[in-house]
Amino acid sequence: MPEGQDHSLTLQKQPKTRSQKALRKTLKGTATLSNLLSTGTTFVFSLLSPVSTNKGQCTSFLTHILTICLLAVSAIACSLLCFTDSVRDAKGKVQYGFAKTKGLWVIAASLKLSQVDAEKYKLKAIDYLHAFMSALVFAVVAFCDQNVIKCFFPVESELAKWLLQVVPLAVGGVCSVFFLLYPTTRHGIGFPLSRE
Repeated sequence: MPEGQDHSLTLQKQPKTRSQKALRKTLKGTATLSNLLSTGTTFVFSLLSPVSTNKGQCTSFLTHILTICLLAVSAIACSLLCFTDSVRDAKGKVQYGFAKTKGLWVIAASLKLSQVDAEKYKLKAIDYLHAFMSALVFAVVAFCDQNVIKCFFPVESELAKWLLQVVPLAVGGVCSVFFLLYPTTRHGIGFPLSRE
C-alpha cells in the first residue's frame, strides 16, 4: 500500500443471517453471566474459606458455624447485588441505588428521581428469580471449593463424588439457560452502564 493512504478497513454493512443473530444473542447473554455472580464476593469467599474451615479440617463446632456464616453472608451479598441499579445524574455521573417496590432508592441523598423516573426501576418478579439463581450459582461455586467439601463431606463415598460432579454442572447449566433466556435489565454495582 503506498504511503499516505489510510490503512483502516472499510466495512460494508451486510445483513446478518439467522445463525449470526443467534450467536450474537448468545454471546451477549453469556457476557451478562459474569455480572450475576459477584466476582468480589467469590474472591472474598475464596480468601476466607481456608481460614473458616481450618484448611478443610473443621475439627470443631466453631469452624462449622464460621463456614456456614461465611456461605450465608456471601450468598446474601450475591443476591443483594441483583437488586442494585444505576442512573446518571444531571452532570453525567453514575449514581447507584436499590430497587424497591415503588421505584429506585438512590444511595446519594442529593439525587431525587421524579415519580415517573423512579417507576421505571421498580422491583419485578424476575429480579427475585435472578437473586435466587445468583445465590444458587454461588452455592455451586462454593461447594466446588475443596476446603468446603472436606469440611462438610469428610467421608469420601462414590455417591458423594458423583453428586459433587453432576449437581454443579446441572445447576450451572440450568441457571445459564435461565440467564440467557431472561437477561437482567439492571445496571447495578459491577454492571457496565451505557452512555444513554
